[in-house]
Amino acid sequence: MPLVIVPTPIGNLEDITLRALRTLREADLVACEDTRRTGRLLAHYEIKKPLLAYHEHNEDRLAPELAERARTEKVALVSDAGTPLVSDPGYRLLRACIDAGVEVEALPGPSAAMTALVVSGLPADVVVFLGFLPRKGRERRELLQRISGESSAFVLFESPHRLVRTLGELPAEAPIAVSRELTKLHEEVFRGTAGEAAEHFAGGVRGEIVLVVRGGAPEEPPDFEEVVERARGYVAQGESPSRAAGRAARETGWKRGEVYRQLVSS
Repeated sequence: MPLVIVPTPIGNLEDITLRALRTLREADLVACEDTRRTGRLLAHYEIKKPLLAYHEHNEDRLAPELAERARTEKVALVSDAGTPLVSDPGYRLLRACIDAGVEVEALPGPSAAMTALVVSGLPADVVVFLGFLPRKGRERRELLQRISGESSAFVLFESPHRLVRTLGELPAEAPIAVSRELTKLHEEVFRGTAGEAAEHFAGGVRGEIVLVVRGGAPEEPPDFEEVVERARGYVAQGESPSRAAGRAARETGWKRGEVYRQLVSS
């Protein structure tokens, strides 16, 4: 029997998949961070299953036990919201199952990090997930320096009462998207620079927050002819004009249609 990693909604209950619901109905045991929260989710879908609290404070003790149970029972692992193991408990159980030769299955599904990245409007060609930043110390300073010096999209979680402080420690001109309460009634996505975001949220903020920051020094976008020339180079390497135009557009922020029209007309 397998251990099944089951993503659950990050806010809107309609975001659970049919496969996830079937898996929860078929499970012999559901391991979860908070039995009350998971109990409400299961009750909403009229699912009755034994629940076992599995969280950061007991996972060292329970991981071997659950791995052993997964030999003969179908064990589903859920977190409070989103995909388990992504800044949530589950890694020790996963490793215990792998080391014991127990099958592990992971279902695709909701993820606050991926949802925030998609809605950010920032390039996602190279992505670095940082989870929660350390609250203080050298590790925090080093991660903030990395964001300043590396041209990647950095995805991180932050608590409401530390948001403004973190925004103030980022380069003021860094492009950023601050997503709050994703998929919920009061969802908000602020897009701008870190400095602008710090001003926007200076009065306080509530809810669950995900930041997507474009790291590195700001770059001047290439002019249109440079973008078209880049696309021509991709065509010369064997890519179709459509794919080459799309790739060049993604890399530079220009619109694919404009690049494609110029590419095929020249």
